[in-house]
Amino acid sequence: MKTYAGGAPILSIVVPCYNEEEVLPETIRRLSGVLTDLIRENLIAEESVMLLVDDGSKDKTWDIIEESNQSNRFVTGLKLARNAGHQRALLAGLMKAKNTSDCVISIDADLQDDLGVIREFMLKFHEGYEVVYGVRKSRATDTSFKRNTALGFYKLMKWMGVDIVYNHADYRLTSKRVLENLANFEEVNLFLRGLIPLIGFKSTEVYYDRHERFAGESKYPLRKMLAFAFDGITSFSVTPIRLVTLVGFILFIVSIFTALYALVERLQGQTIAGWASLMISIWFIGGIQLVCLGLIGEYIGKIYKEVKRRPLYIVEEELESLRGIIEERVQI
Repeated sequence: MKTYAGGAPILSIVVPCYNEEEVLPETIRRLSGVLTDLIRENLIAEESVMLLVDDGSKDKTWDIIEESNQSNRFVTGLKLARNAGHQRALLAGLMKAKNTSDCVISIDADLQDDLGVIREFMLKFHEGYEVVYGVRKSRATDTSFKRNTALGFYKLMKWMGVDIVYNHADYRLTSKRVLENLANFEEVNLFLRGLIPLIGFKSTEVYYDRHERFAGESKYPLRKMLAFAFDGITSFSVTPIRLVTLVGFILFIVSIFTALYALVERLQGQTIAGWASLMISIWFIGGIQLVCLGLIGEYIGKIYKEVKRRPLYIVEEELESLRGIIEERVQI
């Protein structure tokens, strides 16, 4: 077991929040209980905290974070200037937490992920694992449509050569060293589920059952889920572009046979072409071309975003832990 100053590692739990006023008080209460228990077992240091990242919420999410920061020694906060999106908000929290922590656990605010698994994460960390993935045992709580589309997404990503952990979202533990290397990835199109496995280091998986959402509504409707999946595919694989080339080659071969067929028909004097076949071919080829152009445009759009090098997020306000504030005042 690796030793740390003070005998136990400092843990930060990063929680991206977007309009979570209904569930956030309960999330803070439960995470505080988890941190207290882990400190009591000497699995983490007393300086451990939870970092709540407000991703430009329009409700009272930040007010709740500020109030909790004044009364709960575990609560720290990070407020982004505008809604940057889940992945960027999560990255903002990870980058801040790595400066003061030995390890960081990321988890959503909706309490669907089993908090009891955090103890198993820490046990694995003490065993020497630098990345611990929280993996769902099943998707029984999902609708049939969501379950099947998720299964298809993971299979598609694997088929395209993307190293991704099946049935893993963003519930994971990462060490300080992993996050320091993650900071070297400067890409704008973020897909952390694909980036973390690229870093390497010793990793393992912990399985758990996912619960129903405690309160509020999902922040990932079908439209956002599809966009997120498409971003993941196009950010980590050029296979779609290669498929465009393959489709073009197949259509070229088909056109050769079509030309030969037309030539034979011409020589036999049967040159009257059907209107239906002509229209079908025009619409088919035109549709394929538009799809291919759109896909190529998607990649060009990602290049456009990357070369501008705009900041991924802008921090408006930070809140330190109550313990840190007290210690700072004592030193003064």
